[in-house]
Amino acid sequence: MISSLRMAGVLAAALALSVPSTASAIAAERDGSHDFDFDFGVWKIHMQRLEHPLTGSKTWFTMDGITTNRKVWDGRANLAEVEGDGPHGHLEILALRLYDPNAHEWSINFANSKVGTFGVPSVGKFENGRGVFMDQETYNGRTILIRFIIGPTGPNSAHSEQAFSTDQGKTWETNWINDYVRIADVKEARP
Repeated sequence: MISSLRMAGVLAAALALSVPSTASAIAAERDGSHDFDFDFGVWKIHMQRLEHPLTGSKTWFTMDGITTNRKVWDGRANLAEVEGDGPHGHLEILALRLYDPNAHEWSINFANSKVGTFGVPSVGKFENGRGVFMDQETYNGRTILIRFIIGPTGPNSAHSEQAFSTDQGKTWETNWINDYVRIADVKEARP
């Protein structure tokens, strides 16, 4: 008969052989450093925005403009510049997207020209060609979750949307929808 102490050692050794080590599991994790490659170029953008999010409003307005996305660091970072016009005037947004190779995640840092600073970064990753990014912020005095989703819908089209949640992600109110059509390619951004 095998002693219980020796049996525990045999079981532990068998388990170690059947479960990959943490280092090999991390090494096997998908490299997402080129997930935004579909997005490089110049795009026409059609934006639909909810007039007053989280108020029960059903009034939407539209804006049209141009988005230019440039590769930085061979695609492990990129800059997206959005300019649009609509009934509430001119909009300028900058998004700096950075890939963290240790976490296998992206952060998206948004700024608009009226404020001139980055907000809280949204963090997430792509699965099956669809990027989902989240952060927690204060909006009109309430702590909310913000979800940003982006992905290609074809070789020359893409879609993104933003939604807010006041109940920790149980329900979401979509408040910004963007549809893109590619009109040109661009070169890598250079300092």
